[in-house]
Amino acid sequence: MRYPEFLKKSDTIGFVAPSFGCNTEPYKSAFENALRKFRALGHGTLLGPNVYEGSGIGISASPESCGKELTEGFLSEESQALISCGGGELMCEILDHVDFERIRNARPKWYMGYSDNTNFTFLLNTLCDMASIYGPCAPSFGMEPWHEAVEDAWALLHGEKTVFTGYPLFEMESLKDEEHPLEPYHVTETRRIRVYAPDGEGSGQLLPTDDPVEISGRLTGGCMDILVNLLGTKYDRVRSFSERYRDDGIIWFLEACDLNVFGIRRAVWQMQHAGWFEHVKGFLIGRPLCFGQEMMNLDQYRAVTDLLAGYGVPVIMDLDIGHMPPMIPVVSGAMASVKAAGGDFRIAYEFV
Repeated sequence: MRYPEFLKKSDTIGFVAPSFGCNTEPYKSAFENALRKFRALGHGTLLGPNVYEGSGIGISASPESCGKELTEGFLSEESQALISCGGGELMCEILDHVDFERIRNARPKWYMGYSDNTNFTFLLNTLCDMASIYGPCAPSFGMEPWHEAVEDAWALLHGEKTVFTGYPLFEMESLKDEEHPLEPYHVTETRRIRVYAPDGEGSGQLLPTDDPVEISGRLTGGCMDILVNLLGTKYDRVRSFSERYRDDGIIWFLEACDLNVFGIRRAVWQMQHAGWFEHVKGFLIGRPLCFGQEMMNLDQYRAVTDLLAGYGVPVIMDLDIGHMPPMIPVVSGAMASVKAAGGDFRIAYEFV
């Protein structure tokens, strides 16, 4: 695995819009405030041609334009890191226009984004053996004041913090809108992590536990909505990735956006039957956007644990990963040591 250099104070940050751009509110004002903050912190900013675009379908511009912007932004020596302008819907359509061969042979560069950006954060791992950051998109840095999670993502980009514990409260309903584009996360709900572990008696079941659980292995994953869309395509190199890192073992981090509980279960089934979970050491599951949903006796927990029980590894759920902020920045591709006990969570990244 190859790792980019961390940002230095005078480095330039590039911004690209391979999914949605920042052409509408509240994202435009939040992005512009983020740029002011980055510059005040001593960084140059380099904007790709699509950051204020909205002419595309499910993405900022045409797939050809977005693919070119992402490739050139990544290869450019004028910026030392890239932050995506947003998630979206159809970033998958740009992949045929991204030059993964040149990116694979280029100097590593941090790329940060989440949701639809799984199309790149994940493929940087599996196609290019390059680490990435599954974390906030650029407009989040425009909030006033920064939430601790945003501060953590900034600290990680600079190599100032590599151990994270999550946050005590999370957001169920955002107050950010067109009239309030700089609103911080509206955190009102107490986080409660759920840990499921094998019962130790060979029953093939995962049971809730308050006992300490520790996992170590190489991280990869992202938004399940996007991952299952990549599955079975020419961009699916997961089994060869798992084989390359089998001695480390794989920790999968997964979260969901549009999927309901049945969609989550179908996604897990599909990844399982494609052989994606070979050499797995554990699963880190973020709060899904359908948090608290129950349909026909299926909730978000059994949607995952019933199918993953056969692997005999821990499953840690309701983590600060993904669409229900705040989110821990996840270094996808890195080695990680994870500890969970009594509702506490700790993840430490190792760049080996």
